[in-house]
Amino acid sequence: MFKFIHAADIHLDSPLLGLERYEGAPVEEIRGATRRAFENLVQLAIKEAVDFVLIAGDLYDGDWKDASTGLYFVKQMARLREANIPVYLIAGNHDAQNKMTRELRFPANVTSFGSRKAETALLQSLDVAIHGQSYATADVRENLAEDYPKPVRDAFNIGLLHTCGPGAPGHAPYAPCTVAQLTGKGYQYWALGHVHTAQALSEDPPAIFPGNLQGRHIGETGPRGCLLVHVDERHRITREFVPLDVMRWNLCEIDATGTANIEAIIDRFAERLRAMLLENVGLPLAIRVRVSGATNAHRKLTADRVRVRETMQAAGLDLGQGSVWIEKLLIDTRPESTAAIPEGPIAELKNYLDELRASDTEFETLLGELAGLREFLPADLKESCESADRRELLNDVEALLMERLLGTEAAQ
Repeated sequence: MFKFIHAADIHLDSPLLGLERYEGAPVEEIRGATRRAFENLVQLAIKEAVDFVLIAGDLYDGDWKDASTGLYFVKQMARLREANIPVYLIAGNHDAQNKMTRELRFPANVTSFGSRKAETALLQSLDVAIHGQSYATADVRENLAEDYPKPVRDAFNIGLLHTCGPGAPGHAPYAPCTVAQLTGKGYQYWALGHVHTAQALSEDPPAIFPGNLQGRHIGETGPRGCLLVHVDERHRITREFVPLDVMRWNLCEIDATGTANIEAIIDRFAERLRAMLLENVGLPLAIRVRVSGATNAHRKLTADRVRVRETMQAAGLDLGQGSVWIEKLLIDTRPESTAAIPEGPIAELKNYLDELRASDTEFETLLGELAGLREFLPADLKESCESADRRELLNDVEALLMERLLGTEAAQ
């Protein structure tokens, strides 16, 4: 009987994207998130007294700015060495051998597999064979899995591989392979890396992506962590996902249908946020809020997006005791009832905006004509305009103009 930890895509010292530009954001907490998640991994290994730890690529986010990242890793490995826990790792596309210009000697308990061909490490006391191969370059497009060694007879064989598998949306096609190639190799477990969302390519034998330790942007929502794997004397496997993240990203969907004003929408946001805080107890949250549905507050909502976001941020800081941050506010509402637009200049303006929305050519021409005006914008507004979706901005402009010109919601 033995147990091990399977982790991947740690991306030490990778920045968390989407919050630092906001005044008062917890910058130091954001910058240190990947390290603190990794410390949780080391502490879990020691607490569970695991027999070994596997890291399936992308330990680093790329070449170090200085040696502090490598020194930090060596220090954490020394903690595991004192607990007699060996570590086996491979390099992936982010920390491929040709990308790393600095190198530090690992503690004796760390085995890093080479990149020329797949290698095998034998753990004689456990009858375990670990097979792995690092990336020599960041752009490995050949199938590495098909050249992994044959399984060691009577041993529990583990394949340590950084791969896209048969393909994963949003991930580059590095070291592609088929599920049949993995399951047909004769190994008892495939410890995979590269895909950042936990998922299983196969259950028999297990071929598993544990996901990354710490979400780094709004595309990586929900709990992030590692797998704690137990193997009994008959090589039967059970695994447990253990969250290790220290800051969590989430989507917050608000249905504004039937609301009469912005205050009612803020109330619904607060209600949903309370539930999210209960679902993620003890963790700071970075959330993207999306407001949708038919509402009489549509025009005011889109015309005063900045104030709405600030109001939501204030509610988040209050309810979350300073631990909730709005990454972005998306407005996807529509008017509950469409007010008639009188004939004349306002109707002509509305028709022109509709034409811009329907014609990419006219839209791009207008943007070119207005490009020089950006230099006169305040820095924060300029950054907001450059990062926002252009058609989203057009919708905001229309809502603001119609609100000012028609005043249809003034009495609501």
